[in-house]
Amino acid sequence: FDSYEQDFRQTIESVRAKLDGDTRDERGEQRKAALRRADMELEEADEMMSQMEIEIQGIPQSIKPQYQTRLRAAKADLTRYKKLSKDLHSQFSRTELLASPGRVGTPTSDQPYGSTSDRTRLLAGTATLEDGTRRLQESQRIALETEDQGAEILMNLRSQREQIENARDTLHTADTSIDRAAGTLKKMIRRMKQQRVVTAAIIIVLVLLIAIIIYEKLFG
Repeated sequence: FDSYEQDFRQTIESVRAKLDGDTRDERGEQRKAALRRADMELEEADEMMSQMEIEIQGIPQSIKPQYQTRLRAAKADLTRYKKLSKDLHSQFSRTELLASPGRVGTPTSDQPYGSTSDRTRLLAGTATLEDGTRRLQESQRIALETEDQGAEILMNLRSQREQIENARDTLHTADTSIDRAAGTLKKMIRRMKQQRVVTAAIIIVLVLLIAIIIYEKLFG
């Protein structure tokens, strides 16, 4: 934790120097480059903050409160310089816009929206906004249609699933009936075989009896 905190403090100090110091006096590309470097260092500081939050979980409870206080202070510094960087970016953007060569003339009573160039840019911006609005509405319409189609597809899939389940149940019932019929047929075949054996035995007995009777009449 201490190592990450030390690196964090060094990075924040570098950010402070860029945002509170030279950046305010720089102009143009130099100022933009300084702000980009500050943003990169703020991202590094954010990563260090994440590591500090991880490390603090393993600190004993007896000394953990003081580390939590230091962590809160570091978070406050990080939040403050992130806000400062955002404000400086906005200020720089406004400065560039006001200093743009295409911005000529100021609003007057005869030209309430400024020069012709200003009105042209305003109309172009309005047209772009209206076009973006139309595209957004079209995208919403397509999204709603896609949602309806998706719901319909889901309903069809659910119906098909129910049909498949019913067919599976019917097939299972048919398999059960076939198994029962096969068992019944096997029983009938066994009984037929038994009846054939009994019939053959009866015939043999009758033949023997007839033979005995004939023998008795001939030789008795």
